[in-house]
Amino acid sequence: MSDKEVEIRGGQGQVLDPETYRDSIGTMEQSGKRKWIFPRKPKGKYTNYRNIVSYLLLAVYFIVPFIKINGNPFFLFNVIDREFFIIGQPFYPQDFFILTLGAIASLIFIIIFTIAFGRIFCGWICPQTIFMESIFRKIEYAIEGDRNKQMKLDRQEWNSEKIWKRGLKWSIYVVISLIITHFMFMYIVGYEEVINIISQGPFANPTNFIVMILFTAAFYFVFAWFREQVCTLVCPYGRLQGVLIDKETINVFYDFNRGENRSKWRKGEDRKAAGKGDCIDCYQCVVVCPTGIDIRDGQQLECINCTACIDACDEVMEKVGLPKGLVRYASEKEIETGAPYKFTGRMKGFAVVLVLLVGFLGFLLSSRGDMEAKFIKPAGSTFFVREGKITNTYNYTFLNKTNNKKIVTIKVIEPAKGEISYSASSKITVERDKITKGTINVSFPEDAMKLSKQNITIGVYDMDGQLVDSYKTYFEGPFKLQF
Repeated sequence: MSDKEVEIRGGQGQVLDPETYRDSIGTMEQSGKRKWIFPRKPKGKYTNYRNIVSYLLLAVYFIVPFIKINGNPFFLFNVIDREFFIIGQPFYPQDFFILTLGAIASLIFIIIFTIAFGRIFCGWICPQTIFMESIFRKIEYAIEGDRNKQMKLDRQEWNSEKIWKRGLKWSIYVVISLIITHFMFMYIVGYEEVINIISQGPFANPTNFIVMILFTAAFYFVFAWFREQVCTLVCPYGRLQGVLIDKETINVFYDFNRGENRSKWRKGEDRKAAGKGDCIDCYQCVVVCPTGIDIRDGQQLECINCTACIDACDEVMEKVGLPKGLVRYASEKEIETGAPYKFTGRMKGFAVVLVLLVGFLGFLLSSRGDMEAKFIKPAGSTFFVREGKITNTYNYTFLNKTNNKKIVTIKVIEPAKGEISYSASSKITVERDKITKGTINVSFPEDAMKLSKQNITIGVYDMDGQLVDSYKTYFEGPFKLQF
């Protein structure tokens, strides 16, 4: 630990030694044993806002699998069958570069957002936080009570009260983990298939049943035991935060200029005259923290910007008659100098890159063709000459990317004088979101072919005569000596 970290000031203004400092912020005792976190139930303005955001996102998670647009799922990411739908629009492996570009744009957006606003995503939008704080933690409060009651229950022997409370809580956790797993699979195979698997029973689908159990166990393990350690030990975003933030990044900060020197509250005391700060060292900002840190020790990677400490501190400040905002959203520079927040040059640069990337992504999506056509010569095939015409055979594959049935026909675009003969009808029906395959013959007069292997372009047209796609391939003919 660096000297700077050692010299962080404690609750009474003293300098903490490394061991005490580690014990004061971590989820681990000095002996190396895990220190279980019992956060007090938060309440306040920001908590209410976070609850609204959480409930909206939970509603989205549980409703979206049942929404369809033009008969297609609103969102489906079926890697197994290579079926992908975003906002009802089908995507295929051929379009994966668009999804990759979208992922890159999302990553850059996260980087810009983190540079500007810190780790707000973790506290407000992250699925781990939403499930933990808005579902599992609330169940725990309802069954075991708030912080003090939970600590008391944890210390007491395994009597009837502890057994039934813990048993009830863990049983509900298992059920909820199972529900979350089923909905997660709906995003992969669709709700119809999940319902079908459930109706058939575990013995009809043993592999699916085992996978469901494994994922349920994983969710239960995370939310019943691992908890905040996902954020503090596993999640790479917490480590990335340290690289991206600077003194102008908005985060949850303690105003040490106003708060120090800390001292317990005494009614009627003139704290300013006594050289005391506004922090009354009540420790409420610590006991509500879901990751067990003391926000007064400065910015820490364990902080997920959940704002529980802001609400707790504001409540105390209101009770003792001091101004709110001792812990608030601010930049480190604002806390140190009082300078207002501004959009830095680095943020502007990233924003320009993001706008350009999103614009290019939008162009690719808008210009993506309704149909993809390929004309491939069968392996080992060659040409044949009959009645003054050279003929080649091609296997065609049409992929209809729209939500409507299409009827198309085929024409040779270049060079001219090409003729098409079909193995069936010249009007080819391609169903919505389907692949259609077939065979055609392409013929040219002998005098039109100057080379033994010549490039040609074949077009696919709809019934209105509009070109929907084209494909460049090659045409074989007799070898000719050129003089």
